[in-house]
Amino acid sequence: MSVETREELLALKEAGRIVRAALDAMSEAVAPRVTTATLDGIAEGVLKAEGARSAPRLVYGFPAATCISVNDEVVHGIPSGRRLEEGDLVTLDVTVEKEGFMADAAVTVPVGRTDSAARALLAAAQRALSRALAAARAGARLNEIGRAVSSSARRDGFNVVRELSGHGIGRTIHEPPAVPNVYERTARQRLNRGLVLAIEPMLTSGSGRVVEDADGWTVRTADGALAVHAEHTIVVTEGAPLVLTAA
Repeated sequence: MSVETREELLALKEAGRIVRAALDAMSEAVAPRVTTATLDGIAEGVLKAEGARSAPRLVYGFPAATCISVNDEVVHGIPSGRRLEEGDLVTLDVTVEKEGFMADAAVTVPVGRTDSAARALLAAAQRALSRALAAARAGARLNEIGRAVSSSARRDGFNVVRELSGHGIGRTIHEPPAVPNVYERTARQRLNRGLVLAIEPMLTSGSGRVVEDADGWTVRTADGALAVHAEHTIVVTEGAPLVLTAA
């Protein structure tokens, strides 16, 4: 969607605030032996208290309030009785709906102590997201976001998950345009002021190819390599974007 009124912007900001509150509460609870279902329950409690709903459940019938993916799982992991272990990387992905507006963000969190390779991958994802946000200015072309993500990942020695991308958001989870994490010559549309996007680099230490599990939801790296995911919902402006899901 494109923001046209002050009321729309305030509603989107509220959805973004709730996303951040849920992510912060979940992140604080990440520790060895904690189950992914416990983390999902924490988020669900935040949403209930705020009068919001899980957008993946509402739109797609996802079987939990949030998506939680561990290690080689890239996106859409289903919370369960799985217990986190020291050294894991756990991705927390929250999308909420409140009063007809949606916001989406994700963060990958280390569980206890992690090795240097995992820490480097985490840092690379944050750099890629920062550079992508800097590229998302009114008048720029959409493919400059993908160029920023892929070039940043490449400089850090990692690969982008090419088959997954960001997206427009606002009134539903996935709206046009798709926001590739690589440079695509055909993605030449100009970014307009007020456009709402979910920008989400997904990086891996492996090849970047992915497969879907038999559960029909979980997407993981084909080679079992670690994956990380960093995401914000933004509103495009003439300068730095307005980040709706920032801390």
